Amino acid sequence: MTPSSPIGIFDSGVGGLTVLKEIMRQLPNEDIVYLADTARVPYGGRPPEEIVKFNEEIIPFLLERGVKLIIMACGTSSAIAYPIVKDKYPVQIVSLIEPGSRAAVAASPSGRIGLIATVGTVNSHAYQKTIHSLKKEAEVFAHACPLFVPLIEGGFIEADETKRVVKEYLKPLLNDKIDTLILGCTHYPHLTNALRERTGPSVAFVDPAQEAVSDAKKLLHKAGTISAKTHVPKYEYLLTGSVVQFQDIGSRLLGKPITPAKHVII
Repeated sequence: MTPSSPIGIFDSGVGGLTVLKEIMRQLPNEDIVYLADTARVPYGGRPPEEIVKFNEEIIPFLLERGVKLIIMACGTSSAIAYPIVKDKYPVQIVSLIEPGSRAAVAASPSGRIGLIATVGTVNSHAYQKTIHSLKKEAEVFAHACPLFVPLIEGGFIEADETKRVVKEYLKPLLNDKIDTLILGCTHYPHLTNALRERTGPSVAFVDPAQEAVSDAKKLLHKAGTISAKTHVPKYEYLLTGSVVQFQDIGSRLLGKPITPAKHVII
């Protein structure tokens, strides 16, 4: 791997664009290969063995494209597949769980931490276990939000129905008096405005993408493979499902045109 090699990012859909945005901010000179497994979105309710299988297909696919590091920009994959696949491949893989847990513990004065995530992530107890390993007395109140990803992938971020769902999902967490909320799926930061309307300013939001990209930056520096500051970055978008839908919704969420984008078979 060399400084000119790209970073690989993958997610089930547009969620990982929150990680890409953070890379553009923290690592603005890096080439990126972004894979969205939109043919199989959402991942959240699938059996763990299926999630692992998808990861074991995607990671070699990215390696064939010469990536120097992979960011698992998918909360469900990070929770379920990462412990199984992290040491199987010749590049470092960054997940979201440990960085997000670290940030939540640092942000929470009372240790009452809320987690919204997919069913798979909540049931894996990955965040709960990691947070307790960092701060034994912390309390984690986790709530699965299975409707969020389909609503976001469908482009219904500002819809009244989405706001009603947000209200319903956050109600038990607010009753639990949380002071910090982990957005435990990379899709969820796209709902920040609707979530903030319900929580008010007193609840700190934790987007694991910020810490995960910071970790990736440190790994690249340590390996001596960070891109030169004069390099003009290239972004390649690969989709297993509809290219048009991803480009339409993704461009709006990213705030810039998603090109080139092409359909691939893994």
